[in-house]
Amino acid sequence: MSKHSNYYNPDPDHTPDGYQDDSDLQSQVDEHPLWHRENVTLFSVCIDIGSAGTQVLFSEVRLKRQAVKLSTRYLVVSRQTLFQSPISLTPYINDTLINDRALGEIIDKAYADAQLKPDQIDTGVIILTGEALRRKNSERIARILSEKCGALVCAAAGHHMEAMLAAYGSGAAKISHDFNNKLLNIDVGGGTTKLSVIDKGKILSTAAFHVGGRLAVFNKKQELIRLDPAGKTHAVRAGVNWELGKIISSNEIKTVAQSMASDLNTVLTNSPKPKELLNLYLTDPITNMEKIDGVIFSGGVSEFFYGHEKKDYQDLGFHLGKALRERIDSGELPWTLIEESEGIRSTALGGSEFTAQLSGNTSYISNPERLLPRRNIQVIQPDFNFTENFSSTELVDAIQHKLNIFDIDNHREIVLAIYWTGNPDFSRVKKLAEAIQTALRQRISQGKPIYVILNADIALNLGAILREELGLINDILILDGLELRNFDYIDIGKLRHPSLTVPVTIKSLVFRDISEGPQRKEYIHHKQPS
Repeated sequence: MSKHSNYYNPDPDHTPDGYQDDSDLQSQVDEHPLWHRENVTLFSVCIDIGSAGTQVLFSEVRLKRQAVKLSTRYLVVSRQTLFQSPISLTPYINDTLINDRALGEIIDKAYADAQLKPDQIDTGVIILTGEALRRKNSERIARILSEKCGALVCAAAGHHMEAMLAAYGSGAAKISHDFNNKLLNIDVGGGTTKLSVIDKGKILSTAAFHVGGRLAVFNKKQELIRLDPAGKTHAVRAGVNWELGKIISSNEIKTVAQSMASDLNTVLTNSPKPKELLNLYLTDPITNMEKIDGVIFSGGVSEFFYGHEKKDYQDLGFHLGKALRERIDSGELPWTLIEESEGIRSTALGGSEFTAQLSGNTSYISNPERLLPRRNIQVIQPDFNFTENFSSTELVDAIQHKLNIFDIDNHREIVLAIYWTGNPDFSRVKKLAEAIQTALRQRISQGKPIYVILNADIALNLGAILREELGLINDILILDGLELRNFDYIDIGKLRHPSLTVPVTIKSLVFRDISEGPQRKEYIHHKQPS
């Protein structure tokens, strides 16, 4: 052992003279308590249950504390895929139910093959999308799996979320950031096509269109054995009559696939859009389409589009992928094609990396055993600008206005997401505390716990003022180092030692149609023509 083997050296560029590399050094560094406070490793799972395929991906995510200004956020510095399951066809009992037993066997096998157990999983997400989301038992399955698959595995569903995850997982967001350009990510799955516009790494808009590769399924005799409602719609649009049990010719299958590709091409390139095609949107139409520099395809159908998969799985996917490629090659889809894509793995890769955050290590938690963990807490972020001499009365109004917009009653748990700017002077933090106490007075009078999440590291001060200065006796949980935007719900995990951090999983829950209110529109099924 060298004479410097006991020297704790987190910076190899500043070692003492005569230092020689020692094989024991890294293990000693990794075991040092200071290292563990600054560096956190999470084991994550992403279970992607899509219209056509189901896959499970396990990752090791490393986060490092970044001390910048008033923030000591933990940022992801690396992610390593530990295991990827084979992609299995999502099992269905019939047109309205997922086969929960068969699905459970797929997931159990993935855990066994990865040699991991649920109690080893720190965080993760179960994503239901497309036609799987439309099944009647999807919400129940998601809830059961989220409780059994790990410590903080959440159920997530929704077209906007999947579009965002696909944009990250496909590599589109990174390429857009690295090359400082504007890209369109087209994620074509079994039941839906998710669209994302990314500019310089930032996602500007997302949408979903009801085109997918497994809206109709055939057996080896080309007998139609499954026809989703959207599949029937596309058959009618293509001028053919499809019914279950009918033998479908190869030409008809190609005709429907070509029609679907033309519909997608039209909504992306034509203006104004035909009303009958606008009805096929499952969200508001995609925006920010000006001056697109390039396009990336992802999702299961992209495997056929890029030529990575040659096998026809007896659905529409093979021919849909080829039809879309023809439109790129002919220039009908007028953007430069980017060949690099993670394809069918995109949503799972995005889910494994971008759904979890870690709080700063200056949180205020009055009773960790009683307050943690927590699931499905709705995020309320008041629209407020913290000027140097902000008004606590105006902040109270902003909080209560947002509570009223979301129609929040006092029985539902919420977390206030505060975007703090300016100095953390005692007087300013006290005004924030007073505003929270006033705005949530009914909850406080009922003995409800108070949850607050901040971007800046003022959680300890805010908690101390609420408890000691203002005499609040309720349980208080205040986390910092996090920014919550554009999402609906979070799960909060248990306090981690020795880093004194808390994992937070961000998600969106859309298990039923939302047609109005503060959230963006999402539909499980497209609108019928009027």
